[in-house]
Amino acid sequence: MDEPARPRHMAPVPSETLPGPTAEELMVRVAKGDERAFELLYDQLAGPIYGLVRRIVRDAAQSEEVAQEVLVELWRTATRYAPERGSALNWAMTLAHRRAVDRVRSARASTEREQKATFEAARGRPFDEVAESVTARLERSQVRRCLSFLTDLQRESVLLAYYQGYTYREVAEVLSTPQGTVKTRLRDGLIRLRDCLGVTA
Repeated sequence: MDEPARPRHMAPVPSETLPGPTAEELMVRVAKGDERAFELLYDQLAGPIYGLVRRIVRDAAQSEEVAQEVLVELWRTATRYAPERGSALNWAMTLAHRRAVDRVRSARASTEREQKATFEAARGRPFDEVAESVTARLERSQVRRCLSFLTDLQRESVLLAYYQGYTYREVAEVLSTPQGTVKTRLRDGLIRLRDCLGVTA
């Protein structure tokens, strides 16, 4: 069934009226396509759902998105709810928890894919471009720590090129070493840095 429009303003309910229907009663009505019941259910569950999602996802904007997705899912899958299996709140919170965890896992996987793509793209490119990419992605302190794992020859080449911006030719001149050897040192040094930083191809 189509998702109902959520009104921005609702008429105030007189305080002397009887208590409203329970979430369980509302779910039964929502399953029959009752949009007014969904509005009432929304008011009851939106706060608890958002609170749970926010604790898991952390980011406010993403938490709002996930909470809305959960409420829409409640509307679309209301016919699956069985009161005898538990409260409507518990059912809604189970959906919210699942959605929130999925969002966190998705974000983490996306970050890992970006890191892999960065180092994959760096293969075969000039060192200056690789260093620029590494600088953009990783904290300098972490790179410095990993430099300690390089050999002396690798480290001095990487330091000259990475921190002082020397070109292949300039590094070769400073170290009185053939350019081909410098390129090999830089390549091997970057590979060891990548492994130290925990990035896999």
